[in-house]
Amino acid sequence: MTEAGTFCPRCGDPVDADGDGGGTRRERSLCDACYFEDFAFVDAPDRVEVRVCARCGAVHRGNRWVDVDADDYTDVAVEATSEALGVHVDAEDVDWQVRPEQVDENTIRMHCRFSGVVRGEPRTAEVTVPVKISRQTCTRCGRIAGDSFASIVQVRAEGRDPSSEETERATELAHRIVAEMEETGDRNAFVTDVSPAESGIDLKLSTNKIGLKLARKLVEEFGGSFEDHEKLVTEDEDGNEVYRVTYAVRLPAFRPGDVIDLADDDGGPVLVRSVHGNLKGVRVTTGDPYEASYEDGDSPDARKLGTREDATDATVVTVEDEHSIQVLDPETYESKTVPRPDYVDDDASTVPALKSRAGLHVLPEA
Repeated sequence: MTEAGTFCPRCGDPVDADGDGGGTRRERSLCDACYFEDFAFVDAPDRVEVRVCARCGAVHRGNRWVDVDADDYTDVAVEATSEALGVHVDAEDVDWQVRPEQVDENTIRMHCRFSGVVRGEPRTAEVTVPVKISRQTCTRCGRIAGDSFASIVQVRAEGRDPSSEETERATELAHRIVAEMEETGDRNAFVTDVSPAESGIDLKLSTNKIGLKLARKLVEEFGGSFEDHEKLVTEDEDGNEVYRVTYAVRLPAFRPGDVIDLADDDGGPVLVRSVHGNLKGVRVTTGDPYEASYEDGDSPDARKLGTREDATDATVVTVEDEHSIQVLDPETYESKTVPRPDYVDDDASTVPALKSRAGLHVLPEA
């Protein structure tokens, strides 16, 4: 007598009772012929849509936008297609190949060929899936286009306008900070706007974190200080208060390379070396070091005579003694005796000299 359950319930042919040919109990009870009548090796959608940002090229995956480094979207289409396709659970040793066909700018036709083993028999299947590239605007680009920002960094200087070097460096640092944050996957980091302002430059940034980092880096590099001021602008969807922060960066009155004449000081002009903390420099009359008092900090009472860049080479006529030197005036070519700082070598043939309202002074070599 034949053992119960060993006949195909559809056609009545004998079925190997020890076979393992189906995901469900009913499928396992079918013979091979009946099983393969309804068998679908691959489950493929009619179409796959890939959402990409028309501005920055980011791709929408799951519930977020992801930056991709791709010249085109073929690889993205292949990945999206592979995620959309389903292979029957009974298939073993599955292999698949895909041949993309670019139909137009926004359509890629994916020709897919699958092979595998089912119930001990080799099976193949071919499907074609069109992939539609849907160009939209990601959240980040939408915020940029809407002039969205959370902080402003105002770059100013004490008693002067910031130099082009300082403003260009501020812009460079802002973009560098954003790039570093983007590398960690932070898509909320961007520079909204950089614009000239009265006596300086304003940078609008997407987050308070970027603004704070930029203000700190500017003070670290150029000296000075900064203050922050909060302003309540709105509430988020959860009722939390949202603040916009302004970081007011105040750069020092003087910069390294400036030559200054200190008020109420008869020690001679000073070539500024550093403005971090207290202003530090060197006396151009003697070569002695100078450091401003704690009260004066980085902006002592002084007038600017010029900069190292303003100096020109002056011919040394003679070194008279350890305190004086005779040089040719770079403008009139008259021989003049000027103070000799200790950084001037005995055998120097030319020296950098700055002529200003305070006289002619020899500067150290750069």
